[in-house]
Amino acid sequence: MSRPFRQVDVFTATPYQGNPVAVVLDGTGLDDDAMRRFARWTNLSETTFVLPPTSPAADYRVRIFTPSSELPFAGHPTLGTCHAWLAERPASARPTEIVQECGVGLVPLRRTADGLAFAAPPLRRSGPVEAPLVARISTMLGITPDDVVAAEWVDNGPGWVAVLLADAESVLALRPRGVDLPLGVVGPWPPGSATAFEVRAFVPMGDAVIEDPVTGSLNASLAQWLLGTGRASAPYTASQGTVLHRAGRIHLSTDADGTVWVAGATVTCLSGTAEL
Repeated sequence: MSRPFRQVDVFTATPYQGNPVAVVLDGTGLDDDAMRRFARWTNLSETTFVLPPTSPAADYRVRIFTPSSELPFAGHPTLGTCHAWLAERPASARPTEIVQECGVGLVPLRRTADGLAFAAPPLRRSGPVEAPLVARISTMLGITPDDVVAAEWVDNGPGWVAVLLADAESVLALRPRGVDLPLGVVGPWPPGSATAFEVRAFVPMGDAVIEDPVTGSLNASLAQWLLGTGRASAPYTASQGTVLHRAGRIHLSTDADGTVWVAGATVTCLSGTAEL
């Protein structure tokens, strides 16, 4: 079965400098096994399948797969899928505001000067991380608990735990081992720098530790925490992927009602059909 397919680089305007997502633009008739098989084959952090929405308020529904599991929400696949969905439509028929249906519910998207943006979904779990877990996380990161400025649960679907370090250079210096839960690490750049924060994301994959190049869901939840505690002010830009020789840029802003929006550039790198 031939299906329209695009591979989109997200959080960059320069191809191959962001985080890629594979998008199958017609997932109708595909069972779970077929979706999982294709996601394993692409071997990207996420592969998405576009389906007709079940909610009348949504423009489309998306299922998001890693090579090993299905996710209720992920940030860069949300922007990349929306980019691919819009590209299939004539320019005159592309809406300014889009609603995506996924595992966490309805996610609004809109176009901004910084690229497509999604509204950060509410956190499923928040609050400080207990001291024994902070100690265990510190060991995973190769630092001491005293190096951790703060640690917080910021789970909006993938299960993120956030760790704040004193500065961006400390974040870049990390060489983690034995990570067994999704970790996001953030540190501020000096005032006047090109970006406000450096972010890294570490995800366990069997016995390996995978670093995600640029992570929308993590930056969404980090922004909710950092802005909510006064550690950041909106708008701000975060950089991610530096250690991996990427140049991801994530633009965070808020509405008057406090909604956090996560924006980034998107660019198609591959376009054609996939045989499923």
